Amino acid sequence: MATRVYQCLKEIGDKIMANKDFLTDLDREIGDADHGVNMARGFAAVVEKVPEDEGDIGAALKKTGMTLLSTVGGASGPLYGTAYMEAAKVFAGKTAVSPEDFKAALEAAIAGIQKRGKAVKGEKTMLDALMPAYDAFSEKVDAGADLNEALDAACAAAAEGVEYTKTIAATKGRASYLGQRSVGHQDPGATSATLTLETIRDFLKG
Repeated sequence: MATRVYQCLKEIGDKIMANKDFLTDLDREIGDADHGVNMARGFAAVVEKVPEDEGDIGAALKKTGMTLLSTVGGASGPLYGTAYMEAAKVFAGKTAVSPEDFKAALEAAIAGIQKRGKAVKGEKTMLDALMPAYDAFSEKVDAGADLNEALDAACAAAAEGVEYTKTIAATKGRASYLGQRSVGHQDPGATSATLTLETIRDFLKG
């Protein structure tokens, strides 16, 4: 029988696959037109490589990160791979998700992305979704909210972050070559990061 963490990873993969063409179309506007294809390929490999009976969340996330690192092309592989591997350290040996652990894991993932990508908020990257999501999540948790309420706030903030990426010029990656012409287009990485958070929220609620 598949464990909860495996089922969640599979649902993330299903969500990415369902949005593969959408993500690729977004990337076609400002990048290499391969974000959706690459992410779908990566999560197809994740579903194959993570054991269905793996109950250790940290072990499953570490395997996910290593798999994405080796199968997803472009900048997304190293960035998403690092994010999952850093989050894995927080969940090492754990079989359940607490608000405090999720907060720490999201913080670790963001720090890993920043270090790997040498990026900051406001450069039209996945950080423009993830950093507001972390801030909103932290605010709710610190105020005593439960995991579902905090995830709702995180997803809303991430969605706003995606909208924000439409208003700024890219200064990282292939999109930076377009300069001001990248304004008006939403960032594919911020979009896939938001889809991931929304899937996790919906899974944990279910």
